[in-house]
Amino acid sequence: MNARLRPWRALAVVLTASGLALGAAAAAAAPGQPSAAAGGRAARAVAAPAASTCDPKASSLRPSGPPQVTPGSFMEKIRARGYLIAGVDQNTYDFGFRNPFDGQIEGFDIDMVKAVAQAIFGNPNKVVYKAIPDSLRETDVQSGAVDIVAHTMTILCKRLKNEDFSSVYFNAAQRVLVLKSSKATSLADLRGQKVCATIGSDSMARIIAAGAIGVPVQYWTDCLVLLQQGDVAAISTDDAILDGLKAQDPWTTVVGPPVSHEPYGLAISKQHPDFVRFVNAVLEQLRTNGQWAASYAHWIGHPVPAPPPAQYAS
Repeated sequence: MNARLRPWRALAVVLTASGLALGAAAAAAAPGQPSAAAGGRAARAVAAPAASTCDPKASSLRPSGPPQVTPGSFMEKIRARGYLIAGVDQNTYDFGFRNPFDGQIEGFDIDMVKAVAQAIFGNPNKVVYKAIPDSLRETDVQSGAVDIVAHTMTILCKRLKNEDFSSVYFNAAQRVLVLKSSKATSLADLRGQKVCATIGSDSMARIIAAGAIGVPVQYWTDCLVLLQQGDVAAISTDDAILDGLKAQDPWTTVVGPPVSHEPYGLAISKQHPDFVRFVNAVLEQLRTNGQWAASYAHWIGHPVPAPPPAQYAS
């Protein structure tokens, strides 16, 4: 984890849920603008492979070249609106969290969104951030309430039936967070005990499969409060999320081998395959120009691994 100490770590637990957080350049543009669903939906020209035969790490659409806003594309509609709408987290430290000093949402996931906005507008701040819980990630991208979801979201075959994803931009693994005084060293040690996870995450199924008692909540910081109060024995989810919780409470520790592997992707509506290819072109630039590595170093720390290699279904 990043050794840099930030003074607001202890404050992150009390972050409150909110609806829309406006990017500085986009805040004034929102009133009276069309919704993300407006402007019609073009028929999908190229479909992603069926989820029944999918490989989550190689399920996305290959970029057509460098990111370009072409006439008639969904990117052109976003540019005409004046801002990108992104569904994000505001409670996951280092990935998507609200800085308590200036109120801005920031983190590794947010850097991915800013790169997409930069490619569309030439300005990374033309974004309206919609802070949503895990349970609304799929609903909001399917309905068009948001253009894109950047929210520590694992690419799953069952999810690919309903929405598309970018290529993998981060690899995580499900593990366990406990108090340092706990004797548990893995999820298997928590059989019959209460273990917390959020509603809408894929972590809960593995908690129950291990024989633990799943405790569902809205936000990961809710889990941390329950752990601190002694109401649950552990939290189990992606290590990327657990590391952020651990950074907020020095009396906790991450234990156990990986329970699963969690490839993160940016979720996009199936109505917009051109936008999927565009976003993949942006991610390819981040992998090769050093921006992915710089963002990783800033938010997550050293050593910095190589970015996940892009794999495509077509």
